Parts: sequence; structure tokens; C-alpha cells
Amino acid sequence: MYFNKTKRILEESGARNMGLMTFKGGVHPYDGKDLSKDKPIRELLPKGELVYPLSQHIGAPANPIVAVGDTVLRGQKIAEAGGFVSAPIYASVSGTVKAIEPRRVTVGDMVKSIVVESDGEMKEVEYTALSDSSSLSNEEIIGKIKEAGVVGMGGAGFPTHVKLSPKEPDKIEYIIANCAECEPYLTSDYRRMIEQPEKLVAGMRVVLQLFPKAKGVFGIEDNKPDCIAKLSELVKNESRMEVVPLQTKYPQGGERQLIYAVTKRSINSKMLPADAGCIVDNVETLVAIYNAVILGQPLMNRIFTVTGNAIADPQNFFVCIGTNYRELLEAAGGFQTDCKKMIAGGPMMGFAMFDLDVPTTKTTSSLLCFTEDEVAAYETTACINCGRCVEACPELLVPSRLADYSERGQSDVFETWHGLECVECGSCSYVCPARRPLAQSVKTMKKQVLAAKRKK
Repeated sequence: MYFNKTKRILEESGARNMGLMTFKGGVHPYDGKDLSKDKPIRELLPKGELVYPLSQHIGAPANPIVAVGDTVLRGQKIAEAGGFVSAPIYASVSGTVKAIEPRRVTVGDMVKSIVVESDGEMKEVEYTALSDSSSLSNEEIIGKIKEAGVVGMGGAGFPTHVKLSPKEPDKIEYIIANCAECEPYLTSDYRRMIEQPEKLVAGMRVVLQLFPKAKGVFGIEDNKPDCIAKLSELVKNESRMEVVPLQTKYPQGGERQLIYAVTKRSINSKMLPADAGCIVDNVETLVAIYNAVILGQPLMNRIFTVTGNAIADPQNFFVCIGTNYRELLEAAGGFQTDCKKMIAGGPMMGFAMFDLDVPTTKTTSSLLCFTEDEVAAYETTACINCGRCVEACPELLVPSRLADYSERGQSDVFETWHGLECVECGSCSYVCPARRPLAQSVKTMKKQVLAAKRKK
């Protein structure tokens, strides 16, 4: 049904019909998107205090440039980048700095944070907007992106100015917009594409200015035919942009899988996307680039989904970064029944939560709440050598064997069997009939091996 509808839309819009691009392996979990995909983005103004962890990105933590008792405005820088691979942080509300202290984040760690007590007035700094970026040099564009604190908002948090500064920019041939949103239940990128696709296209236009030899590609799974139609219409006169329909399959939005689906080029753990002539950016990241370069606004907000069968009224919110998760739950009507499982992020790669008194960050996209904890109820049995994990692995690994090596502490053999190539997508655990926590075992050994390499 999705394929036929997508094909018709492509034919009507004039987009290049490349078929449904995909990768080898993967799984088809229940997507759960119907709970929130038709809920328009709703602005949520926070109450009380907001918490800004100084590590919201890969690299060095940001350094505070405010003190307790200072008054701040929305859009004011409160922490500067701690190095080249780092990013500044901005207040998303006006108010008073209440504390600079360790606060808990979604993964359970205590992270040094700036706490701002909102005054409820949202008094804001003035921004300098541009009509377009054509008058800016590459250095000025990257400088604006860096100064705005833009990072990868799909979850990785890699500082975007670093990603847009490859060693050989002339070799970049593809700028790929990750519009797949392959994780079940998540609909924040979907709503952004439906309601504000022009911002996404404008962000792509800015990035393409940096790479004159590159083509901009919007990779969208075919379960979003309305997004394919909207973006196809917007880019029909853009000679350097195209929409590519992707097969709906998890993890279609994984960086390596997306690059292979679009270009048929492969990368491994020792390579960067730039080594394959590609740069991949998430939907929210491209919108943040548009806000930074054209509107002159730093990264302060993002779209956030609250959903799951335990939620009374699933929603997609436009939130101020730093807002407490509990406020988001209350804004979505709270729990309609007992909640047994809470997850930050998607169900495949997200983190189970034990407390909702944690802040949203640049990289957090959703809160999922469920009436049952299905994983905890599983009873693990012995491997039956069925090979399903091998068929599902997008990296063509043997997860069952890698998990065995992990459980035995055999790091050398683990490396020999290419364990470091695991992308931690969880597809192997999902299909395992023995209910073995394969992905968790592989991930644990992978962390130990990488930590040992860093020590050497």
C-alpha cells in the first residue's frame, strides 16, 4: 500500500523515481507512530527552573560564563565551547542563574549543569537576520553555525561546525538529510517536515553553499508519502536537490545504512562519512543551521515527542531546551494508566529511565511510556543457532558469536570477528527467539575494547 501510494506521489510530483533504496539486513518492528503523528506541533512554555548540562555534545564540555545570581535573557550565551570539538550553550528562557552544580541526566549520570530560574517573561536578546546566505563566505557560515551551538540533533551530538569542515571539502558529493525517522513511535521529524518543510530546504541550501560540487538528498522512508510529496514539490526547481524514497525498515536512518541506501557506498568504523564523499545531517540539525545562519538565532529549542500507550494524550511539543521531562509528561495529560517502562529516545536505541526529573537537551527527542515492560518479562534461553541475528544485522556480523566472546571476556577474538563494527542498533536482540540480550553484550565488550585502546 505504501509503495503504490509513494509511487503515485512521485509520478505526480515529477521527482526522480529511484525505487525504494535500502540496505542489507534490518528488521520491521511495530512503528507505533499513529499515536502521535497526526498531532500538530504545540509550543510549550516551561515553568520554574531549567537545567542546562554542560555536556550536550560529543567532545569537551562547555565552560560556564555566568555566575550564580546573574540575570540572563533568552538567547544569551551562558557557556562557551571548551575546545574545537565542543559547542556553546544558550539560555532558552529569561531568568536568574540559580545554581551551577551536578544534575542528573537521562542516562543516569550526574553532569555539571547551569540551573536557571525562569521569570516567565521570555525576554529575549536581539538577533541579526539575513535574507539569504549568498553574501557570506564559507568561513562566516561555519562561524555562525559554531557560535550558535549547533550539534547533531539526531542523538549523536557531534558539533556541526566540525562535521562541515572536512579535510577535503572538494570531494564531498552528497549532503544527505536524514529524514527517515526509522525508530518506532518517534514523530518529531515527521511533524517538522509536514509543518515547516521550507526551513529544512533552506537549511540544506545553506549547507550546499559550502560544497559547490555536492547534491542535496532528502532520504525519506516510504511510510511518509505526504512528506515525500511536500518536499518533492519544494525542491522541483532546485537543480541541486532531490527527494529519495527509502524502504521502511529499521535502522534505515543509521548513518552507514543511509549512506549505503542513497549512494551504494560503504563505510566502516575507521572511516568518516566524508571519506565516502558524504555528509549526513538530521532534520532538526538542518533547521538549526537555517535558524543560525539566516535568522541569527542560537540553538535553544527542538521538537520533542511524548507518546506510548501509557500516555493520556500523546503530543509533539516545541520545547525550550532544559525543560524538565515531568513538565512534558503533564502537558501530555500524564499517565492514563500504570506506567511500567519509560524510555528516553526510541525503543530500539533509547535509554530506560527511572526518574523524570531530568532536563531535555539538544540531543533528546522523545519520552516513551508503556504499560508493560516486555523486555524485563523475557526469559533468556540458550542460543538455538537459528541465524536470525545474522540475517538482521545491517553490518553483516555474527551477533550471537560476538555476544559469546563478550560474556567470556575474549576481547581479542571479539575484535577478530569485527565486533567494533557493531552500530548498536539492537536489531539482533529484537529478532532473537532465545531472548538473549545480544546488542547489550556486544555493546559492553565494544566499550571495554575502545577504553583499552584509549589507555594505550
